[in-house]
Amino acid sequence: MGLTKQYLRYVASAVFGVIGSQKANISYVTLRGGERGRYVAVAACEHVFIWDVRKGEKVLILQGQKHEVTFICPSPDGVHVAVGYEDGAVRIFSLLNGETNVSFNGHKSAVSIIQYDALGARLVTGSKDTDVIVWDVINESGLYRLKGHKDVVTQALFLKDKNLLVTCSKDSFVKWWDLDTQHCFKTLVGHRSEVWGMALLNRENRLLTGSADSELRAWDIRYLEQEKAEGEPKVKKGKTLLDEDEDEDKQEEEDESLEDRILSCKKAGSILREARDRVVSLRTDTKNRIVACHGNDSVLELFTVLSEEEVQKKMTKKLKKAKKKAAKSQEETGEEAAEPVVEKMLKDEIIRLMNIKASAKIRWVDCLSCAGGELKVALLLQNNTVETYSLKTLDKTPTANKTARLTLGGHRTDVRTLAFSSDNLAVLSASGDTVKVWNRSTLQVIRTMACEYALCSLFVPGDRQIILGTKSGKLQIFELASGSLLETVDAHDGALWSLCLAPDQRAIVSGSADKTVKFWDFELIKDKESGQKRLTVKHTRTLQLEEDVLCVKFSPDHRLLAVSLLDCTVKVFYTDTLKFFLSLYGHKLPVLCLDISHDSTLIATGSADRNVKIWGLDFGDCHRSMFAHDDSVMFLQFVPKTHLFFTAGKDRKIKQWDADKFEHIQTLEGHHREVWCLAISPNGDHLVSSSHDKSLRLWERTREPIILEEEREMEREAEFEESMAKGDVPVVPGETQGEAAPAGKKTIETVKAAERIMEALEIYKAEARKMEDHKYACEHAGKELPPPKPNPILVAFNVTPSRYVLDVIKKVRSSELEVSLLVLPFPYIPELLQLFSSYIQQGLEVELVCRCLFFLLKIHFGQISSNQMLLSVIDELRTNTLSKVREIRDVMGFNSAALQFLQREIESKEDVMFFADATGKLEEKKKKRRKRERAILTIA
Repeated sequence: MGLTKQYLRYVASAVFGVIGSQKANISYVTLRGGERGRYVAVAACEHVFIWDVRKGEKVLILQGQKHEVTFICPSPDGVHVAVGYEDGAVRIFSLLNGETNVSFNGHKSAVSIIQYDALGARLVTGSKDTDVIVWDVINESGLYRLKGHKDVVTQALFLKDKNLLVTCSKDSFVKWWDLDTQHCFKTLVGHRSEVWGMALLNRENRLLTGSADSELRAWDIRYLEQEKAEGEPKVKKGKTLLDEDEDEDKQEEEDESLEDRILSCKKAGSILREARDRVVSLRTDTKNRIVACHGNDSVLELFTVLSEEEVQKKMTKKLKKAKKKAAKSQEETGEEAAEPVVEKMLKDEIIRLMNIKASAKIRWVDCLSCAGGELKVALLLQNNTVETYSLKTLDKTPTANKTARLTLGGHRTDVRTLAFSSDNLAVLSASGDTVKVWNRSTLQVIRTMACEYALCSLFVPGDRQIILGTKSGKLQIFELASGSLLETVDAHDGALWSLCLAPDQRAIVSGSADKTVKFWDFELIKDKESGQKRLTVKHTRTLQLEEDVLCVKFSPDHRLLAVSLLDCTVKVFYTDTLKFFLSLYGHKLPVLCLDISHDSTLIATGSADRNVKIWGLDFGDCHRSMFAHDDSVMFLQFVPKTHLFFTAGKDRKIKQWDADKFEHIQTLEGHHREVWCLAISPNGDHLVSSSHDKSLRLWERTREPIILEEEREMEREAEFEESMAKGDVPVVPGETQGEAAPAGKKTIETVKAAERIMEALEIYKAEARKMEDHKYACEHAGKELPPPKPNPILVAFNVTPSRYVLDVIKKVRSSELEVSLLVLPFPYIPELLQLFSSYIQQGLEVELVCRCLFFLLKIHFGQISSNQMLLSVIDELRTNTLSKVREIRDVMGFNSAALQFLQREIESKEDVMFFADATGKLEEKKKKRRKRERAILTIA
């Protein structure tokens, strides 16, 4: 085998410059030992950043893998946070150490909503694939998939005391689900457009929904159990109608009773928002007393939900006013007026608190109630900013005070130009309003300076000054030490698209949309104000062209100047005389970027036609044209002192190429939007890129070599995995596709897990066959022969064949277990059932074995029941399983009783109630007090 050229791999090193991604919500979290309302969790592309809003620092990063975060939901105990991703996966992180052990895979597309139940034991997720999945967090498995919505699920809420779920979607429906039977028992159709948000208020007796208009609709919820308890069985009244003339009414009420057998949900009215566009997000605080909603503008509207006592006081005042008014009119007219009646309106229960005006358009909001009636509000804005506000809700006229604004760690608009300093230590990034200089090793901002809309930039030799080319055609010179603007030069009449430093480092060249290329020399002049010498640029020459200039580059030997024009060509001129040398034509769309190799022999061009062409600079011949990206090639640069170059495209990818062999080396994937530009450090060890997703990414060169065949194989595997993820959800044989379905989905991990189980069963069968042959050989020989050599895997793990199968099953992720067993072919099942019987007899992992057993019996019921050979195994399983499960249940019951006994002992000794009991008794006292107050009011 001949020697092959060695390439070194570039890997992702860090993500910076992004404060909060727009795709996912913002949420308050509590860290160990931290106060409430101090920390917020926001998505940062594929990661989740936990910010300390008081210090403006990043305190924890929850590391993602590849796909963008789409939703964040902290657990009720505040210890964990569930994160949903673009590919439909859900991972649960610990906020104590930032690690994740639990992950769920069930959705085919992006997770749009995540919600915990009150105990934090179950999790409901909704997705763009229109499915709702309920997960068991403790068992780390999927319970069931609920089908019924026809568009993206926008909200899902558990009801605390009842096993019910309410979901809403962009299909304009609100659905109620009975989780005992896993079916939809009621659908609200009162919305004319998409339902974007939803909240449960008044101890879950009222539902508030926000849709694509200016109304917040309120719905009264009445539970059938409550109505029976109150002695108002309305349904039965309808059924006792005997009047034949009212048959139609009777039929209507009967139909209604079928739907309202669990609860009834009737529209109570609506609240008008000030905004006229759709509800973007609708949130409540932890006590469901404050409702916050906003549209696509910068105004957050806050509403207060009054308690029953407050509403009663308000109604009493209204009644007094009405009586006074009636008495006054009676005196004036002399006529006796009727007793005034005051109706309770929705606006008496939900009142407008105030509006908060943010500094930019709001994308997401979260609220948190604190002690003393203080409300904390966190806003994620559309310009990569987080703002927090605080207000006292108990004040008559509350005012919102801005408590924090996170802006330093990122740009407000997209970064359009990047540059490295000559010592590889500093990175310059410039956007529509600011230019920032970052420390590459710490990723901290060294300087932030206000500038005009920057399109190109470079460090002046010596790294003490930077020069920006702006959209208005100006050159701006900044000094880094003081962070001040030294000078603004009116260089061009059009957008200044490109800047290039001369190889002798004494001059720069600029190319603009005004069809000129200008040459500038560096000069030191005496500043009139300070008397100190400062840098400036002096215009020396101008090259007039026929088309807009998009990119200019000097050849490293300073002999040639390459200029790309709007007419899709690249013109090459002699630097000294500015005489025309070559014209490179062949691209079908304008050349947006170009670069010349270090030895001045090759020129590479990238175009909006998605192709990269490599040309010889001696004769202008095209060596090769390569299809590089799925969209425009935005940036191209050679790695210093090599013929390798990188390209960045609007297809979100960065690719490395070999200009000698015309080969694609590797693809750097990570950005979630168009990549605008990149910069390579002078030593070639680092690469920094910027994107429309507001993030800056640092990539570093490792010592790991790239083998191209392996790269292609990995790409094919990734394609296979992607196609598998888009496959259908497995259907249990013999069952029709209904409202409920299995929660999991087939992935590459589940297929691998099934293969591992099959391999373990094959080893078990082979070992059993070996032992039979050995036994037969011993009987035939009439003496004891040495035992056969066991499989090396069994020797390595030091386990028996049957125990090895159990160990393999134990290692399968709990969330992937059912789908892995579903992938398993039936010929392996009889062997597995026999093994399950022996495991249960020995008392090994009884809960896990029972879970697998019941699932296999469910999906292979027909084949198992028709197999005569398995009857004895099933009979044995039934006997053993029942006895062992009873044993475990008795042990758990005994332990539970012992813990309760200990609790009572501690209470009697220390005369202290546990928190749960104390709060329970407090609630009972409150209820009794309310009943007493109602009785007094009715007597009065």
